[in-house]
Amino acid sequence: MIRTVVFAAVLVALTPAATAQVTVLGGGLAKDCYEAAKYSLLSGPAAEELCSRALAHEALNLSNRAATFTNRGVLRMRQGKLDSALSDYASSKRISPDSGPTWLNEGAAYILQQDYNSALVSLDRAIELESSDLYAAYYNRALARERTGDVEGAYYDFVKSKELNPEYTPTDDQLARFTVETN
Repeated sequence: MIRTVVFAAVLVALTPAATAQVTVLGGGLAKDCYEAAKYSLLSGPAAEELCSRALAHEALNLSNRAATFTNRGVLRMRQGKLDSALSDYASSKRISPDSGPTWLNEGAAYILQQDYNSALVSLDRAIELESSDLYAAYYNRALARERTGDVEGAYYDFVKSKELNPEYTPTDDQLARFTVETN
C-alpha cells in the first residue's frame, strides 16, 4: 500500500500547511517516490522525475500505481504545477476512486487555483471517505467555504478540524479571526 501526501492550503498566504502521503508497500522507485514526497529528500523536479520513472518502468499493482500518481501530484503541487497535479489526481482516482487522500489533495489544488466550488466537491468527498488526515479535509473545506461566502460553515469546519487535531496550530490562527455572537 502506498501512502498519499495530503496537502492543506493556508488560504491567507496560499501556501501549504500540511502534507500527507500514500504509503507504498514494497521497495523500488515507487517507495522512493513516496519517501521523497513525505520527507522532502530531493528537490521538487528530481522527486517528480523519480515518481515518473516509477510509473513508466515499474510493474506496480493498482494500489501502488494510484498512490504514486497521488504522490507525484503532491510534488507537482508543491512546485506550483497545479494543472499537472490535478491531472495526476484524476489518474489516481480512475484507478482508486475511493482514496480519501487523493480527493483531499485535489481539493487543496483547487483552493490554490482559487476554484473554491470545485474544491468543495473534492473536500466533501474526502470527508465522506474519512480521509486519513480528516482534520486537513475539514480545514481546507473551511477555507473554501469562507471564500464562497459560507462563513458560518467555515467556522464549524475549523472547529471540527481543531477537535480532530488539537496540535495543528494553523487552525488556531484561523479560529482567532472569528467572533461568535449570540442574538
